[in-house]
Order: sequence, then C-alpha cells, then structure tokens
Amino acid sequence: MLKAIGVIVIALAFFLAIVFIVNIVCNKFEQGKIGSYGQPVTVDGKDMNVFIQGEGEETIVLLPGYGTAAPAPALDFKPLIDELSPFYKVVVIEPFGYGLSDLTEKERSTENIVSEIHEALQQLQIERYILMGHSISGLYGLDYVNKYPDEVSAFVGIDSSVPTISEKKIDSSIIRTIKLLKKSGLARLQVKLSDDPYAELPYDEKTKEQLKILKHKNMYNPSQLNEAEMMYENFKAAKNLSFPKNLPVIFFIQANHPVTDRWVPEHQKQIKDSVHGKVMTFEGDHYLYRTKAQEIVENFRAYMDQIK
Repeated sequence: MLKAIGVIVIALAFFLAIVFIVNIVCNKFEQGKIGSYGQPVTVDGKDMNVFIQGEGEETIVLLPGYGTAAPAPALDFKPLIDELSPFYKVVVIEPFGYGLSDLTEKERSTENIVSEIHEALQQLQIERYILMGHSISGLYGLDYVNKYPDEVSAFVGIDSSVPTISEKKIDSSIIRTIKLLKKSGLARLQVKLSDDPYAELPYDEKTKEQLKILKHKNMYNPSQLNEAEMMYENFKAAKNLSFPKNLPVIFFIQANHPVTDRWVPEHQKQIKDSVHGKVMTFEGDHYLYRTKAQEIVENFRAYMDQIK
C-alpha cells in the first residue's frame, strides 16, 4: 500500500512538473508570435490598445465583456466590426488587462474603468459617439452615459449585464486557487482539454491562432482577477442608476437565458421610462456578436433611422 501511494505521489509530482515547464516554454514561444494591431493610447501613464476601422460620419465605441472569453476584444469583435465599418467609424477599446493593453495595479472599480475609457477617447479626440457594450460593459456603460451625457448619442447593449441580476461576491480563496492554476500551467491544460470556442465560428485561421495565444497571455491576469473581485461592489453601485430618459437605448439579448428567466424582463425594466427604448431578442448564446452580427447591425441601423 505504501509503495503504491509512493508511486502515485511521484507520478503526480512528475506530471505537475511537466505541466509547469510546458507552460513556461509555451508562454515564451507564444510571446514572439503575438501580432500587432490597433494603436497604443497613453492612459494614466500606461498603454491602452485601441483598434479603429471604418470612416463613417458617426462613431461607434465598442466595449468588451469580462475576462478570458474576450482575450482580444479587437479580434473577437471582428464579425461585428466588419458589419458595422461600412457605415460607421468603429473604435474598439481594449481596457487594461485585455488584448494588447498593459496591466494596471489600479482597482478595477466601475469609476476607474469608465474614467480610463473616457481618457482614451479624449486622447483620440473623439467627442461624440454611440456606446455599444457586451456583457459586463452594460454595467460600465450605464455609469458612463450618466457621467458623460453630452458625449454619448445612444447606447447599445449586446446581451449586456443589468444591475438587478448581480454577481455573487467572490471569496478570496477562489482567487488564490485561480492564481495557482495560472502559475502551475494547469489553466493552460484546462483550455487545451476544452472545446475550441472559435472552431465553428467565422474567423480566419490567423485570427483564431491569435485569439488562442492572447487567451493564454491574458487569462487570469492580475487586472482581470481584480475586476472579478470588484464585480459584486460594481453591481451594487449600479443599482441606483438608470438610463437618461431621452437617450436612445436598444438591447440585443438572447431570448432564452440558460440561468435565469428574468433576463428579458429585467432588460425591459431598464428602458421602461426611455423615450426611445427597445429590446430585441435572438436565438443564440451570450456571444451574439459572433453569430448574429449581420442581424444586429441591420436592426440597429433601422432603429437609428426610425428615431431620427
């Protein structure tokens, strides 16, 4: 029995050592394969990456959802960008900790995130724009439109978060476990053994490769982990906010949320007092911009024409 246990312990230690070494080697190899895109903008003394496509008279600012599902927003949003850019100037902001942007030690509160996004747009001299946000950016966007009402001409939520369906507080022990998974290389192994989320989606092979590389680079980085830790407080802080009555607001959301049946009703509540509020549902998952980009853009343009 003791010999058997000893063999198992040694085998496990050997396995973990291999995983750790492979992760280090892969990280160094992949670092040299990261392609550049967009342009760096100095925000709070650091580089924030911004990607711009299209030359339309109106500007749309795209903001990503949370975490490893969007390792490189400018690449992940490609289907939507390609549909929007013939009609609009599309500006994709990669917040600190995402894509090619730097990390930051600054707390990932809604206040700081919104301020940084605004500073990036100021640096680009973009003064008037439509704000379009996916997932958690629905929360940040709600704060944003209240702070800068003279700059935002409309808000578009793509399966965006609502303050009334809040996240649970994350225990510090979970964060420590995630950090260990990242450092040990087990997080990379987990991704390797999981299904490829981009396999059947309309991305070219080069983009798919970059998305995989940047996922390993940015997954569970300190900025994103702090954002996860701050999420409960950020949702709590947004509960007293509402969209300005005269601001055009349209939500494109999944019709059948896999977790809660409150998804559609809570979005409808957000626009109940809006003069130009609208909710549209699609059969699809949380990442509607990957599979429903054409439908989103067609309906958005029709909506904007209708309210003019």
